[in-house]
Parts: sequence; structure tokens; C-alpha cells
Amino acid sequence: MNISYNWLKDLIAIDLPAEELAEKLTRVGLAVEGIHPHGDDFVFDIDLTSNRPDCLSHLGVAREIGVITGNPIFPKVQTRPEEADVPIPAILAPDIVKIEEPDLCHRFTARIIRNVKIGPSPEFLVHRLEAIGERSINNVADITNYVMHELGQPMHSFDLDKLSEDRIVVRRARAGETIKTLDEVDRKLDETMLAICDAEKPVAIGGVMGGLDSSITEATSNVLLEVAFFKREGIRSTSRKLGLATEASYRFERGVDIENLKSASDRAAELIQELAGGELGEFIDVYPTKHKRSKVESNDLPSSVRRLTGLDVTENDCTRTLDALGIVPDNSVRPVVFTAPSWRNDIAIEEDLVEEVARHTGYEKIADELPPAYGAGEYQASEVRKKLMRQTLVDMGFDEAISYSFIDTTFDDKYEVIPGLIDEAADEKFVTLQDSVIEGAVRMRPTLLPGLLDSVRLNLNHQRRDLRLFEIGKAFATGTGEYNLPVERELFSIVVTGGDALKKRMMATRPLDFYDAKGAVEAALDAIGFESVEFRDANVKHLQSGQTAAIFIDGGCIGTIGRLNDEIATDYKFKQAVYLAEVDLDAVFSRNGNPVRYQPLPKYPSIVRDVSLLVDRVTTFEDIRAAVIDHGAEICRNVGFVDIFEGKGVEDGKRSLTIRLEYRSGDRTLIDDEVATVHEGILESLSKTLGVEQRP
Repeated sequence: MNISYNWLKDLIAIDLPAEELAEKLTRVGLAVEGIHPHGDDFVFDIDLTSNRPDCLSHLGVAREIGVITGNPIFPKVQTRPEEADVPIPAILAPDIVKIEEPDLCHRFTARIIRNVKIGPSPEFLVHRLEAIGERSINNVADITNYVMHELGQPMHSFDLDKLSEDRIVVRRARAGETIKTLDEVDRKLDETMLAICDAEKPVAIGGVMGGLDSSITEATSNVLLEVAFFKREGIRSTSRKLGLATEASYRFERGVDIENLKSASDRAAELIQELAGGELGEFIDVYPTKHKRSKVESNDLPSSVRRLTGLDVTENDCTRTLDALGIVPDNSVRPVVFTAPSWRNDIAIEEDLVEEVARHTGYEKIADELPPAYGAGEYQASEVRKKLMRQTLVDMGFDEAISYSFIDTTFDDKYEVIPGLIDEAADEKFVTLQDSVIEGAVRMRPTLLPGLLDSVRLNLNHQRRDLRLFEIGKAFATGTGEYNLPVERELFSIVVTGGDALKKRMMATRPLDFYDAKGAVEAALDAIGFESVEFRDANVKHLQSGQTAAIFIDGGCIGTIGRLNDEIATDYKFKQAVYLAEVDLDAVFSRNGNPVRYQPLPKYPSIVRDVSLLVDRVTTFEDIRAAVIDHGAEICRNVGFVDIFEGKGVEDGKRSLTIRLEYRSGDRTLIDDEVATVHEGILESLSKTLGVEQRP
């Protein structure tokens, strides 16, 4: 935003050089990004945050300078007394201006000025506008621009004689209505847009741009001056839909001063009379619902300033600063009530008052020290566990991914989410954003997998084909409780794809597969005390049939694992197998894992026996491992999977499964006969419980 230094000096006494003033404005939050000379003037390029629309004018910046310097603002804007206005018969006023949509237009004023002479603007007005980057059009149009930049209130002038029945109707546009705007573009309106109309048709797009057909020309004699207040959200929506951003819409989107409309109209009317002649006629002010100024309570503002910023500011200094900003305290009540001015719609809570005091006291005076601590900090139990899981996976060669928490609606039916997250009876299962940060991404994610797969695609596009990624984060679904708050669950997900080979070693790359993903899940869960993890055959929507398993702990399902199905892989254009796993950490953390127990390394050697078993196809390795453990052989320390075979020499419905049994004693060296006895007992037990046969 461009602000003229000389223009500011017309509003307030300034005895500071332009460079010093720019530095002081920057310190109080009005960042001056550059100073540009323009003739005998200097132009400040000020970058404002969206919550400070009050400073989108020379008057707003002058108010801040008044607090910095202690100088009052000049009575530059002469407000005409109400009784000087030409009275309007009560029966005619509703016919001149009618607001049909008070929710979108909170206030509308119209002033009629007759016998105006349209012509070029005087040199001083042209120079002022050119300094801030505006071009001169004609005296009346230039005056409306001038007052907007001076007071921050957009306004528009109509040729009164071009308005059907000399009327203004503020309504929603009707389907199919069009208007040719001042930039000579035909624009199609819809029912969501606010239109300023005469008795027949739209003559302006409310808060955005006027229409060409009702614009001021050299032939104009009678002017209707509009100064209005429109709802911010409506202007923002209209501007985006039309792809039309203007100085007026920029200010209306952020909020203007609803109590400044008459003063702005008076100021413009005064200048029009001075520079274009004319006679003031009717003034209409339609104001359906009066604005209520924001009120903020504070029991002890200096104490709050000290607590939040560390600054010691007296009560008198707090009051002086706020009063200079127009924030008036009522000290007759306790707690003290501060009333915000109509131009400050960002003042709502006590912290806002603290911010105003702090920025004018000086942020540079805030000491560089930590706030006082009132207790020892510590990790929550779940954070300690997640830290262990992260470290375990990083040690295995995984990289942690961090994805956005919102995804596209196209993922709604592609993934099967963790059991218990979604209420299947709910009408709406997913959490939808009202205002998305990324276009199209309007869902809060019910699963971490889309984000991980996006990371895989990005890496593959950059020729990184060997990937091990994991993510720990929140998933969301709609709630069904008393307050319908969204449900949140902590999930842990991994993805593996590509190959595995030791770096700088001459060996073929081994393709990563299901068992790499399975091993990663087991290792991560083992790190937090869950040694016994069970995998059972399952069908999962987003995983390949026959290469999918459900993950169980203590008999409860906590997640799924498997190969990404062909349909989704094709959508992502993956040409290599991708394996996924997702675990419900809330379900895991609700269980008590085994504490970590340390023991000395074995002193005595172990004896290993590999045995091939002929088993039914429905019998899994997990069934065999559990049966060996149930047998209770103390010296059998481990049961491992070696190989599986189906084909020649194995009858239909059977498979050959090779397992490895490790025997070891903690207090002696075992002998072959002792191991043989226990080994035979285990095989007999397997034969009786599972019907397996030992292959020769």
C-alpha cells in the first residue's frame, strides 16, 4: 500500500524526516518496505497484515503517527451538521434507497448533488493520486478515489439521470443477469452476488466495481454518491468468482469503518462542490441494524502486559496509549471495560489490548529471556513410546515423512480406514473443511496413506526408486457425541518399495517385499514392549488380495499390512510393487506392553535344528510357532521361519514348511541326546495338535 508523506503532513503535524518516520512506523507493526521519492514528496510502501484494515488509508496511518509523536490529528474533514441536510419526506425515502439484503449490506448512504460540471481535476489532486499510483479520470471520479485513500472508505458515483426511476435497490443478482463493468468487460452474475440496481437492472457490483452504463461522463450533470458498508465474506466471494480484485474490494474484504460513512460522504461532497460546483440535494442513510462496538474487560491491564510480554508499563501509560488509539476505558466499573473504536474490528480480547500497548511501548524493549517455569517438564508416556518407534525405524533405514492433514475427496472410497475410527451409521463420515488451505483438499484425512503415497510418487518422479518411509500422525472422522466434535486417532503408517542393497557393495539389489514391511512393524512394536504380534489373512479394500494381513495384539485388531492394489497403483502410475502398513497407535497404547528386560549375553552355545514339515495349506507359521511355545520346552529359545515350498513331491492341499528351532540352556552346555529328546517331543506335539508330518 502506498502512502504519501506530504499527504500525511496535511492530516497531522510531523517533525520527523521521512526515513526516521518510516523506521518508527515499522517498529509499531506498519512495516515500511521501501521509500520512493516522487517530486517533492516521498511515498512509503507499507506492508500491512490482514487484521489492520484501519491503516489502509492516510487517516489510519496518521492515527498511528499521533500515538508515536503525541500530536493530534488536524480537523481536516469537516462534517456537515445533520440539520443542514435537505430534509426528505418520510414517504419518499424508502423509494430512493431500498436494501433487500440487510445481511449482505449493513448500511447504505446516498447523497444527491445536482448541476455538477465534469472536467479535468486540478493539478494538486492529480499529483496526489499519481504519487500513490492512481491515474486521473475526471474531477468527480478522482475525488471518490482521493477520499477512499484519505479516509479508507470506498465510494462510487453514479450519473443520476441514467438510473431508472432515480432509485437504488440493493439486492442479490438474479440468475442470468449481466453487467458491463467500468473496465468494459461483460460479467455474468449469479444469485450469491450482491448487486446495486436501479428500478430495472444492475448498475454496479456491490463493493467491487461500478457499471459502465451508469458511469460519470462529460455529459453528467446530476450525481448520486454511494457510500456503503458490505459484509466482508460476500465481497470476498464475489471478487474471487469474478476474478476481479479492486481497491474497493480489497478494503471491503478486510472491513471498513461502518460509522465513518457519513463523514466520508460529507468529505467527498465538500470536495465536489469545491472542484466541480453543484448543489447538495437529498441525503439518505439506510441503516437497518446499528453497529455495536466491541467491549473488552480487564481486571489489571499492567499485570497482563507484564505477564505476557515482560514489559513494566504503568496504568497511566497503558491508558494513554489506548486512548490515543481510540480505545476508551470505563474506569468506573471493575473490571475496567475498554470500548474499541468502530474502525478497529480486530480488538476482541484482553490480549489484543496487551498487543497494542506492547507495540507502542517497543517490542525491542522485551528482554531476551525465557518465561518463568513453574514445574519440571517431561514427555507424556505416548511421546516416549513414539520416540522409541521413530528411532527404531530410522536405525532400519527408514525416513520420516510429514504430510498435510487434509486430502482430496477422491480418496473417500479408495481406502479402508482403521476399525473404530468411523461410525458407519453416521450420515457424514468424514470431516469437511469450510475453507480449504489447498484447492480441492477439503477433507481432514481419515488415513495417513494418501500422504505417504504422494511422497512415494514425488520421489519416484525424481528417480529415487528405493524407499522406506514412515509417518506418525492424526487421522480424523466425524463425531456423534453431544457436541459432534471430530474423532481423532493417532496412527502409524509405513511404506516400502524398490530394492535393498548395501551401499558401495557389489551385489544385486534385493526387491523389498511384504516381509520387509512386516519386519518393520514388528520391530517398531517390539521397541515399545509388544513382542507377540500376530498376522492373519484378511481382505482390505486398498490392498492386493492374497498379499494382505490384519495385525493383531492380544487378540485385538490394530491395523493392516499388504501390497497396494493394482487400481490405486495405476492411478499413481507406479511401475513397482508398493507395500503398506497402518497401525492404530491409540489401540496399541491402550494396552500395557511388556517392560524392557535386560539380561547378559548367553555364555553357552546354542544348538540349531532345521525341520521340514508337511502341513495343510490353511496352517500358518504362526500356528506352528504358537504350538511350539505352548509345548513349554524351556530350552527351546526361538522358532524361526526358513522356507516354504509347494509343487512337485507335495500333494495337493499341502505345503512344505521349513522352520528353525534354537535350543540353549542358561547354565550349561547342552548335549545332542538332551536336545534330541526335547526336539522329538515338540514334533510329536505338533503332530497331535496340528496334524503335521515331518518330511524325510
